[in-house]
Amino acid sequence: MRVHHLHDRQRGAMIVTAALVLLFLMGFMGIALDFGHLFVVKTELQTAVDSCALSAARELDGQSTALIRATSAGQAAGNANRVNMQSSTWSGEGQIIAADITFRDAAYAVTSTPAVARYAQCAHTQPNINIWLMKAMGAFSGDTAGNPATRSVTASAVATRASAQTTCPVPVAMKPKPGGTAPNYGFAVGEWATLIQAQNASAGGQIGWANLDGSNSASETESELNNHCGTKVGDTLGTPGVQTSVADVWNQRFGIYKNSGDPSVGRPDYTGYAYTALNWPAQFNAYDGTPGAGAPASAQNFVTKRAAFASCADTGTKVKGANSCESITGLSLNSFQKLANPGNVTGGHMQYGFDRRIVTVPVIDGGSHVIDYACMLMLQPLSIPMTDTQLEFRGNAGAPAAPAPAAGWPGDRRGRWFRSW
Repeated sequence: MRVHHLHDRQRGAMIVTAALVLLFLMGFMGIALDFGHLFVVKTELQTAVDSCALSAARELDGQSTALIRATSAGQAAGNANRVNMQSSTWSGEGQIIAADITFRDAAYAVTSTPAVARYAQCAHTQPNINIWLMKAMGAFSGDTAGNPATRSVTASAVATRASAQTTCPVPVAMKPKPGGTAPNYGFAVGEWATLIQAQNASAGGQIGWANLDGSNSASETESELNNHCGTKVGDTLGTPGVQTSVADVWNQRFGIYKNSGDPSVGRPDYTGYAYTALNWPAQFNAYDGTPGAGAPASAQNFVTKRAAFASCADTGTKVKGANSCESITGLSLNSFQKLANPGNVTGGHMQYGFDRRIVTVPVIDGGSHVIDYACMLMLQPLSIPMTDTQLEFRGNAGAPAAPAPAAGWPGDRRGRWFRSW
């Protein structure tokens, strides 16, 4: 009987020891789970504020509406990310708001003056991140103050705008005018250039479709309009024919859609207002110039229309009929049925817009080799049936005055991307 009692006592001791070891291991697992959770949320939030800062910085062009556009672009880009274990609503704890976005001048002092803003900073604190182990320990011990159930995570990023980067152009290519040399290759700033729809038909001083990956696939052209990066000087571009579906992604930038399209997915520019000889008789400097004699009273330049978030129909929402996109431009948009909303309302250019019509275009030599990049304004949507369209030359993409950054340039005062962890 004495041996039997000893065996029982040993077995009881082993059970207690195993329970303590298990509790100890579970504690380590809980700590790993909690810290892993916080790390994931921190990484997600950092991605969101990075996107916010880069998108905001690209709008700092010195215009009077720069800070309004930058704030809108920063919020839209940042909040398009998912935070707190990929929650699309950020677990209902609040996303980036206008107050999270601030601006600084060249001396890195906080400013609210659009003309001198050089840096955009996005900083956001995400509250109420659940800490499961601490919550359990607080409940077990009764010390909820010393073992809070939630934590907050903070992230910030700063970016600045630089002259255009040359890695993410649109899939068209400009040929220099005969005798034209760098930096403007024979073009005057404000001059309109024709984008030829026929395959490999562009001549000097014109623009042709050009696949950035070197292929001749028409479907690749459409894909590359939704951003293709990695192009560099010396690359050989392809010379594709185009298919009508390329008009879908081109026209999204003007806020023009078929029935299945949506501005929350096919993001438009801040304005869809387009320029043709009908509403801009001068056919020169639609970016910030004057329309010329015979223009309708409503005609204004791109900078002005962008500040008003005008649609292709100006203040209207019709593709066809009176006071419509077609009546203003004289273009035919047979298969397109709807426009992004104009003005300061949801579902349109203000809510979903960002800089999509000021683009970087490769400049090529006679062998289709990239020799440089130009900054250009997309003037018109593509008509159906497709006809030649036009873009406006705004200078060499590397020129400081050119309004075509491909993205915000990440950096602090020392030219580097600054993150606050």
